[in-house]
Amino acid sequence: MKSSDLYRKATGLMPGGVSSPVRAIQPYPFYTKSGDGPRITTVDGDVLTDCCMAYGPLILGHAHPAIHQAITWQLSKGWLYGTPTPAEPEFAELIIRDHPGMDMIRFVSSGSEATMAAIRLARGFSQKQDIVKVEGGFHGAHDGVLVRAGSGATTHGVPDSAGVLPDVVSHTRQVPYNDPESLESLLSREKDIAAFILEPVMGNIGPVLPDGNYLREVREITRAHDVLLIFDEVITGYRLGIGGAQVMFGVRPDITTLGKIIGGGLPIGAFGGRKDIMELISPAGPVYQAGTFSGNPLSLAAGMATVRWLHAHRGIYQTMEDAGARIGEAAAQKSEGSFVRLGSMFKYFFRDRPPRTYQEAKECNTGKFAVFWNAMRKEGIFLPPSQFETNFLSAVHEDDDISRIVSAYQACL
Repeated sequence: MKSSDLYRKATGLMPGGVSSPVRAIQPYPFYTKSGDGPRITTVDGDVLTDCCMAYGPLILGHAHPAIHQAITWQLSKGWLYGTPTPAEPEFAELIIRDHPGMDMIRFVSSGSEATMAAIRLARGFSQKQDIVKVEGGFHGAHDGVLVRAGSGATTHGVPDSAGVLPDVVSHTRQVPYNDPESLESLLSREKDIAAFILEPVMGNIGPVLPDGNYLREVREITRAHDVLLIFDEVITGYRLGIGGAQVMFGVRPDITTLGKIIGGGLPIGAFGGRKDIMELISPAGPVYQAGTFSGNPLSLAAGMATVRWLHAHRGIYQTMEDAGARIGEAAAQKSEGSFVRLGSMFKYFFRDRPPRTYQEAKECNTGKFAVFWNAMRKEGIFLPPSQFETNFLSAVHEDDDISRIVSAYQACL
């Protein structure tokens, strides 16, 4: 069946015909048959160079041999036990060693679950009710963070989805990214704030990068007001390097959430932090968190294979950085917009200057982006189908792949 036929069938069986809204490409999404290295093949026979990489997890590309071997080994021994496994402390030790902000860690099944548990933990530790997030920051699809962007720090949160109770998001405040003064002002007024959660590099509208000292100022402000700092590194964890953004920028949060890359392409999430905070998690403490699939053996096997490969091939981060620079040089020749990159994360914004906040990102010309996206696909390049999603490179994008991407940018912009 072709993609159009599959989508027609799916629309009668699944809401919108998809399992996640971002996949609802108009007039219909293409359906992927297989993936290999930096490419995917659709059921329609198209072979596309992939710059989406499943929205970040596939830093080793599709069907990497090291991950395939790890999954196959685990499959031969079973794939779910409902008991602890040797892989849990082994992987926990590796991740904790890589992250200055972690003394202990708990594995869960998704990034959304990790941020939800981290927020509950922050409230349980601080005995305070409210949280602060960044306007436009995405921390999963759970009620407390589905807050309409732009509702502002001086008002109560407004639900950004039907079915979310106003009483729930009334405990969520917002401040603009790259605006430490707004955070300082809010925390000076409000005394019931448990935590400030943010993506250190905004990934779901970007990348939008932090100003020079922004993250350090955020750390100082939260510490001064006895507010926990949560770094949501679901995207940036192992994407910006070993240790993620907290190592790159030299800022130690109180709690960190991870996902995506630490699962090697399988479902996973994790949250970790200072020992005195983490010891409140059940069964050690009174903050409840549980899950049948937490610490899933297959996900741990795939994740460990990925992280160990990255440790053994640290030079790949510079290779991906250089590849992003090549794409950026090609994009910079055009005057319609602005190119932003950090490591293997990159994006062309249809705005004359790189956005520093969510409100600035919303000024991009989404109509032009749609034309550009379709042109890139015709050139054989798959980008995330939204102006507000980060593009990703992988360790297996080779020189020829980057040359193809560069040529496509030059032609399509």
